Amino acid sequence: MGKPYLITYDLKSPSPKYEEVISTIKETLATSGWCSYWRSSFLIKSRYTPDQMLEMLKPYINSGDRFLIIEVVNNKQGWLTEKQWKFINENIVD
Repeated sequence: MGKPYLITYDLKSPSPKYEEVISTIKETLATSGWCSYWRSSFLIKSRYTPDQMLEMLKPYINSGDRFLIIEVVNNKQGWLTEKQWKFINENIVD
């Protein structure tokens, strides 16, 4: 099924590639679930490693952009709605 990851990014230059970054995360990297309740961040479940994910995103990244891909453990807390927590618990972090 995959592991849960947080992908967060800061794209410095305006680029038509911004939409390609988002679509790659949603349609390729997230192999069994994703959510984006925050600007420029995705919580996904993926069968890919962080190295593989970054390699797939490289065509859309400029030199001034920043990316962080980090594995998530089931030790979490935050301020989200009950519906958002339910989705995360059932689809991303088991």
